[in-house]
Amino acid sequence: MECCVKNSYYNLRLGISDICFKKIELIDQVGNTYEFGRISFFVLAALISTIINGFTSAFTDESKLAEARISQDGIQRAEIIVDSYGFEPNHILVVVGKPVELDLRSVTSVIPHNFSIDHPEAGMDIDQNIPHGKDVKVTFVPTKTGSYEFYCDKKGLFGSHRKKGMEGIIEVKE
Repeated sequence: MECCVKNSYYNLRLGISDICFKKIELIDQVGNTYEFGRISFFVLAALISTIINGFTSAFTDESKLAEARISQDGIQRAEIIVDSYGFEPNHILVVVGKPVELDLRSVTSVIPHNFSIDHPEAGMDIDQNIPHGKDVKVTFVPTKTGSYEFYCDKKGLFGSHRKKGMEGIIEVKE
């Protein structure tokens, strides 16, 4: 007997023999297949629950905009919440030529992430690890106007964090 559980990103296929789960396949949207051997019912229930409920919010294409505030010391500051497969806000407005300090606050309890932005031509070349449950500050001075992507380049059991939507935009204006 075979059973399937789906959401917008994952397709879970279960090969069931009596009460034993003998073959478990997890297929993502890109077509990557992850196979698991025998696992307990409770682990399977947690996996199905995560697929049905947990991942769906991470794949919405909703942009959350925030403007970095300029402090009395002239530094533009913004806080970014780093959660499971998402940054919030994921669109930050900053002013060119003024220092920027981003407070990256991880609210995950297990999964580590990072903050990467590779635009040295615009004064932004950062690859900063963010341990789970910790705060990390990154600073830079944007030298060129435009829109620049930032992302998490970690890869886990289910693939790239960036492909799951863990990315955003820093918009540099005059």
